[in-house]
Amino acid sequence: MANQPTYLVALRQGQTLLAGAKQDPSAAQYLLTEAHGWTFTQLVLHYRDTMPVAEYHTFQEQLQRVAAGEPAQYVLGRASFYGRDFRVTSATLIPRQETEELVSWILAVTRAAPLQILDVGTGSGAIALTLKAERPAWQVTATDISAAAVAVAQENAQRLTTPVTFTTGDLFAPVSHQRFDVIVSNPPYIDRAETVVMDESVKRYEPEQALYAANHGLDFYERFAQELATYLLPGGQFFAEIGYQQGAAVKSIFTDALPNATVTVKTDINGHDRMVRVQL
Repeated sequence: MANQPTYLVALRQGQTLLAGAKQDPSAAQYLLTEAHGWTFTQLVLHYRDTMPVAEYHTFQEQLQRVAAGEPAQYVLGRASFYGRDFRVTSATLIPRQETEELVSWILAVTRAAPLQILDVGTGSGAIALTLKAERPAWQVTATDISAAAVAVAQENAQRLTTPVTFTTGDLFAPVSHQRFDVIVSNPPYIDRAETVVMDESVKRYEPEQALYAANHGLDFYERFAQELATYLLPGGQFFAEIGYQQGAAVKSIFTDALPNATVTVKTDINGHDRMVRVQL
């Protein structure tokens, strides 16, 4: 054990390895803090502690996977979203800060009274489960075309003890003849032409079905625009994440299809168009 590195030495080694592989060196710190549920301050307090042999070997294996380009969240099998941990797999997208902003917007402008909520394309269940956890009076249904993704979402619901109804199918097919106060979606919205500027790890590891959409990434917004009036209750709201260059096009899609609706595009923390709300 005398030759075993401390946490600080292991961290520095990991950062050097990742930098040499042209990956983000901060992933080494992320792997260590997430493995223990530590904050950075807690990690610092353990800097001079010797890392156990088994943990060191696990850390090295994880570093090699990240060095090869695999996202650290997939390596760990979990990702943080809105203060909660969600299991993620290759069947689900990794939840991101922009989607947290979408959830915050929904919570800020929607009343807390009992409502019927639908999350289309739920993936890991991050949006649906967060809305239910933050607003227990809401009845939340979540759908996804991927049975593997729904299985992950159900596992997250059980672990978080958050009751959400999950069902499998394309868009509104699993909820035909139902209507909702709020419909939310983080749909596929990337144009295949954008692959040349995308992060390599996203292209290699995240599920294509959840990333790309036809018609320059606008296909799902067009489909939603045609069907929202059927599935939203009077006065209902639709929220969706959008690509940072899609604000004007998405607004036009919904205003053309639903001329009496109020369509609002909202920017994210970086000032990019990122969200849309359609109010009937």
